[in-house]
Amino acid sequence: MGGLGTPSSRGRLGHRGASPSSSSTAMQRGGLACSSSRGPVPSPKGRGVLLSARAKGGKKSSSSSSSSKKSVDSRNGNGNGNPLSAEFLQATGSSATSNLEVHDVEFLQDAQELEMEILGGEVESTLPLPPTALGGPDQHISSVPQLQHYLKPLPRVLLLHTGGTLGMDPNQSYIEEGPGNVHLKEGTGGNYPASDNLQPGEVLSDLLTAVPELTNFAHLDVEIVFNMDSCRLGPKQWIQLAKLLDRERRNYDAFLIVHGTDTMSFTAAALSLMLKGFKKPIVLTGSQLPLAMPRSDARQNLIDSITCATAACLTNPLSRYPVHFEEVAICFGGKLMRGNRTRKVHSSVYRAFDSPMYPNLAELGVEVEWNHSNLLEAGADVYQPRFKLNTNVIRVPICPGVDPRKAYGDLHGRGVRGIVLEAFGVGNMPDNNSHGWLPWLKQQRKKGLLVYLCSQCSAGNLHPELYRSGSVALNMGIESGRQMTPECAVIKMMFCLEYPDIPLSQPIAGEL
Repeated sequence: MGGLGTPSSRGRLGHRGASPSSSSTAMQRGGLACSSSRGPVPSPKGRGVLLSARAKGGKKSSSSSSSSKKSVDSRNGNGNGNPLSAEFLQATGSSATSNLEVHDVEFLQDAQELEMEILGGEVESTLPLPPTALGGPDQHISSVPQLQHYLKPLPRVLLLHTGGTLGMDPNQSYIEEGPGNVHLKEGTGGNYPASDNLQPGEVLSDLLTAVPELTNFAHLDVEIVFNMDSCRLGPKQWIQLAKLLDRERRNYDAFLIVHGTDTMSFTAAALSLMLKGFKKPIVLTGSQLPLAMPRSDARQNLIDSITCATAACLTNPLSRYPVHFEEVAICFGGKLMRGNRTRKVHSSVYRAFDSPMYPNLAELGVEVEWNHSNLLEAGADVYQPRFKLNTNVIRVPICPGVDPRKAYGDLHGRGVRGIVLEAFGVGNMPDNNSHGWLPWLKQQRKKGLLVYLCSQCSAGNLHPELYRSGSVALNMGIESGRQMTPECAVIKMMFCLEYPDIPLSQPIAGEL
């Protein structure tokens, strides 16, 4: 397998090409689905049957085969009725079926997996479905699933592909010097096919071929948003992603974003601020090596990401208990981290990201160890998406001996409207007039330049008031507060310039 996808037209695709809104009579997906207001539930593999079961209010009867109403209509082309009722009811037992009304059963060929949703009431969930329930003794299954696994549909997850190393073709971009020893060819990093040359169906097929375990967690749809090196992503693409997520918010339980590592922290911060109160998991991930390579970390990152993204879904049969996880996060190297608190800290190791100023949300090993107290509490937040960013922002690190009047000059006069000033330690800077920093800041503030003070340290609290220079800066109107990562501080500056009613020091999405 090469990179993700093959040349074709652009679009979206769920399993076997069925859209989430397909009617229950159009069985283009496999498995057993219930006819409800949400339409049929897709199945990861094969074809199967369509069944809906409705509770009858808990009334008991003496015989399940006589008390359960049923209508069976065979539509598999052979014209014969299918003997579901007696064999199914006898095999499952009256205790499991006395409350059920079974109707509109549609059998297709090669039914291997069943998925059903109970529209109301309660059902015994520990009895196996017999092979005869699949339409006769000539249809066999290697292991009979438990009914409990199929009481509710799997969560629905939308995977948004934006590019990055995960989907690269290793044959075009990598040289193997020995077993497990590879490196990028010079000049090939960042080369990607145009996004309109990728078909979501092929990307999904490649993903499920390489990582078939994904179908155990969710029904997965794929959309190709764009396909580029993350160094080329910026505010335009962040806004595009945010609008797409806003549009699909009600249609999916969780979202995965495949992204390049270089600017993943910037994208996560932007989405967290623009989609405040989204209240559904948005998990970004990627890899240090392409998915198609033997030692790639992509496979584990994808499994870890969908594990975390679906942990909050009550319909996830693999989740032991619901997790209150409803924020933008990065899952990478066995860690789930709040997206707007992350930094890329290593260029090549698999644990490339860290959250230096906030504890990890979860650690993924043999068990998934959730830090529940660190999860974002967004229950009272009103969802209010905002899609504007002012890009006239720069980061300015304070360097000893550098005079900003010469190094930066009149930033406001050149169109800059906000700077993230990276000071020493807790917020200190040179305070002699000859060094120029305080006179320069005073001049730029009078012209209207917005300044946010942060630290060059990767962790620790800000206390600029402890030093003369910091106190003078605060009196000029320079804003400061609890420490933000430089990546998040730049994005928040872009955000607050467009929404001046929101102070830079006011927490929005757990970034402070």
